[in-house]
Amino acid sequence: MSEKEQKVSDELNVENQTAEEAIQQADDALDEAQQAVEEDIAALLAEARAEADKHKDMALRVQADMENLRRRTRIDVESAHKYALEKFVNELIPVLDSMEMGIDAASKEDVSAESIKEGLDMTFKQFLDVMQKFDVARVDPKGEKFDPQLHEAMTMVPSPDHESNTVMEVFQKGYTLNERLVRAARVIVAQ
Repeated sequence: MSEKEQKVSDELNVENQTAEEAIQQADDALDEAQQAVEEDIAALLAEARAEADKHKDMALRVQADMENLRRRTRIDVESAHKYALEKFVNELIPVLDSMEMGIDAASKEDVSAESIKEGLDMTFKQFLDVMQKFDVARVDPKGEKFDPQLHEAMTMVPSPDHESNTVMEVFQKGYTLNERLVRAARVIVAQ
């Protein structure tokens, strides 16, 4: 081989080595890039899992709180139903005490009818006060126009002294609770 050919051959070998080195460097860079991408994906996956675990824990806590709230609410409602009349009963107990004292007083020998009537009147007033305190109102419609929403007509009687459809007499008073009818007043109505 001539010197010129040798020179060209050496240049080709150098170029081949340079190309091979470039390919090797490109392969190494590609491997490094793939490894960096895999590490990034693994880091993102770990971060996403941590975030998912955090949300799962939060959801479980909220679910437990809701279950506790439901249970407490159910217990509160049961207690409210069970003890709803407690205030009413506490107010009625003194009325019962007064009635009991009246019964005891009536059984004594030196008691007068006037003192028994006075005791009954006081107990009756005390009872009406308790009823009023709990928004129980009496319906006593004597002399008023007949109202089928509040009154129950037992009979109708012709009466020249009363206007037609007017309550002449009340057999039994009615009652409302918070303006809702509990028992209608039983009445005689003028025709």
